[in-house]
Amino acid sequence: MVERRLPKPRDLAPLMQFKKVDFNASRRRLNAALTIEDLRRIAKRRTPKAAFDYTDGAAEGEFSMHRARQAFEDVQFNPSILRNVAEVDTSTTIFGGPSAQPFGIAPTGFTRLMQTEGETAGASAAGAAGIPFTLSTLGTTSIEDVKKANPHGRNWFQLYVMKQREISYGLVERAAAAGFDTLFFTVDTPVAGARLRDKRNGFSIPPQLSLGTVINAIPRPWWWIDFLTTPPLEFASLSSTGGTVGELLDSAMDPSISFEDLAIIRELFPGKIVVKGVQNVEDAKTLADLGVDGVVLSNHGGRQLDRAPIPFHLLPEVVREVGDDLAVTMDTGIMNGADVVAALAMGAKFTFVGRAYLYGLMAGGRAGVDRTIEILSEQVERTMRLLEVSTVEELEPKHVTQLQRLVPREASTVRTPSRGRPSSAG
Repeated sequence: MVERRLPKPRDLAPLMQFKKVDFNASRRRLNAALTIEDLRRIAKRRTPKAAFDYTDGAAEGEFSMHRARQAFEDVQFNPSILRNVAEVDTSTTIFGGPSAQPFGIAPTGFTRLMQTEGETAGASAAGAAGIPFTLSTLGTTSIEDVKKANPHGRNWFQLYVMKQREISYGLVERAAAAGFDTLFFTVDTPVAGARLRDKRNGFSIPPQLSLGTVINAIPRPWWWIDFLTTPPLEFASLSSTGGTVGELLDSAMDPSISFEDLAIIRELFPGKIVVKGVQNVEDAKTLADLGVDGVVLSNHGGRQLDRAPIPFHLLPEVVREVGDDLAVTMDTGIMNGADVVAALAMGAKFTFVGRAYLYGLMAGGRAGVDRTIEILSEQVERTMRLLEVSTVEELEPKHVTQLQRLVPREASTVRTPSRGRPSSAG
């Protein structure tokens, strides 16, 4: 029998301690966010639909984006036991310099449309966390202002080769002059992908008002106040900003870019040259032979060619073929620090987050980006401890099993019909 008695006041006192109330609503929201998905939900509440969907969406049926995320969900970790993980070091070296975490911020376009602090928030948060920040050609903050926001950190520049080559060359020279140490030569955007959410929302640069826009803005006045009371959007690479994002990209990008353009950019930029948007082994081998410093396996976050290869699935084969000759990195689908750890175990030297960073930005500006980095960093460290590895270098393929739902058919089982051959049927 359990003895029953009346509780004594001194026994109740420890149970009656109420949590201290934080009267800062923004800080309270961000502290309550425990995952990137939590930040995404906050971002969706606080951002007009057109701007949120530009970040959240992908091309056409959005299969590439969902398959990339599914690939990380279909990971089985294989932990070791009885290793000393009292101290865990998440730092690494990439493209000739240090990073406190094995992930950096990916280049994103039109970022101040998501939240008015834009790239300034991203660059300053990255600098404070000791990780690299990458500025897009289509960024809404100048190269020089990003340098001011992150004066002592590592700044990288992502380059689109434009139809007007002088614009691209000028951006490369400015990035070099500002001390950006790595340049991403992007190769997966000869034309814009069909981003159907943007078309359905009528999303344009600058934003255009419609009855739907006004109705959607009513519960989100802070976004419009920020947008209308801060300096107008400026794009370093675009002289005209009227039209949808796809129309802007198509007017600016050159589908005729070639290896000759890569050679020219290598001559112009004194730092590391990394090719972003590699999606097969053969191209990776060609780039290794050309002596570039690294590649980013990427399908542009699913925003270009839908049904594109899944970078995480492509990773092991590329590392096997060229991993000794150049740094193989990847993006697309990373929404958790465990995804970062899985990629490293499968051979990636480094990873990049795009949407995860933007969800934090939309959820709370600079503080939201800080929270994104904090969440991912905690998840990286916790996953490493549970795998019982104490450094990034200890992660190996044995720590991960890739469970595949999509298995390619054998080529021999697919018959290709003859073309131009007369039929034998009578």
